[in-house]
Amino acid sequence: MGTSNALVIAGAGLAGAKAAEALREEGFDGPLVLLGDERERPYERPPLSKGYLLGASEREKVYVHPSRWYGEHDVDLRLGTAVTAIDPAAHELTLADGSRQGYAKLLLATGATPRRLSVPGAELDGVHCLRQLADSDELKETFRHATRIAVIGGGWIGLETTAAARAAGVEVTVLEAAELPLLKVLGREVAQIFADLHTAHGVEIRCGVEVAEITGTLGHADGVQLTDGTHVPADAVIVGIGVTPNSGLAEDAGLEVDDGVRVDAQLRSSHPDIHAAGDVAHAFHPLLGTHLRVEHWANALHQPVTAAKAMLGQDVAYDRLPYFFTDQYDLGMEYTGHVVPGGYDRVVFRGDTGSREFLAFWLSGGRVLAGMNVNIWDVVEPIRALVTSGRTVDTGRLADPGVPLSDLV
Repeated sequence: MGTSNALVIAGAGLAGAKAAEALREEGFDGPLVLLGDERERPYERPPLSKGYLLGASEREKVYVHPSRWYGEHDVDLRLGTAVTAIDPAAHELTLADGSRQGYAKLLLATGATPRRLSVPGAELDGVHCLRQLADSDELKETFRHATRIAVIGGGWIGLETTAAARAAGVEVTVLEAAELPLLKVLGREVAQIFADLHTAHGVEIRCGVEVAEITGTLGHADGVQLTDGTHVPADAVIVGIGVTPNSGLAEDAGLEVDDGVRVDAQLRSSHPDIHAAGDVAHAFHPLLGTHLRVEHWANALHQPVTAAKAMLGQDVAYDRLPYFFTDQYDLGMEYTGHVVPGGYDRVVFRGDTGSREFLAFWLSGGRVLAGMNVNIWDVVEPIRALVTSGRTVDTGRLADPGVPLSDLV
């Protein structure tokens, strides 16, 4: 069994690596174990559907730390090491090889797993999802040889991989169950802008459709059969229909689980010595007054600092507003805030949506709930201040590019 006074992190992605970094920076000098089931050392996931997939970013740049960092900071990084069980009472983990690892405090940073299609043909060769570095490598190779692909799901992963495929000269058909891609996330007004962006770049978008089957020839996907009887031919299929939090370990251990590991503002689970951060954490947000599970890079980057401090006994809370970004074609976007589907009553635009250089604000009762900047930069902080202020704003001034956002706070 491992050292019982060790701090152990289960999950060696961005959240796990940043937690290890934060623990050392906060002065913890005891045994620190970082367990990852992948063979790759911790890396960031956004490049997998953005710069790395496009070939604009080198492989080495996706990693969180240089390989030497873990040894230099006395972090016991164990790759290819899956955790199979947690015993909270004994403060022990069971690993895939049958060995046990003790812990004083445990951080769950186990991330999420892409949802799989439950239709015939979903396991054929040429059907891809995107979560790991190897998946991005496979897609890059696919783009070199494919003439046309079908993308099932019009969320962020689906649209970013679509943009990368178009940049590689591949024809793309996006198949989306809703009326518009990103409708649930952005609402109709802004979702339409993204749909128009892809249409302008030659993408065929079919909305309100349902997949019946992925068809194949000699074991390889050759298209998608829809329930309306139409067939979409494709040399490869990308499935991007969301992810499921990897909370099975926590649930089996008796921790409270509800769309992820349910944690408080200190990212502490229902067991006082177990915390969670990143995609797997369903965390109470003190500013928003509700539990959120945020599947974006910024959460995996910043939450672990709060978790590390809390594991060391500091009085902290994670109250950073959700933030995400995307790069598609010549459009760069940042989004700050939180809006539940149907939770706003108005969208106010500032700037020119036609030229895709604008700000958008989601409001409810005159309060700004979230803001998005598209091809306009260095405005995240004033948008964040506007959201956190909770003040009712003059929508005319909000829409006026001549009025500094700081004047509205």
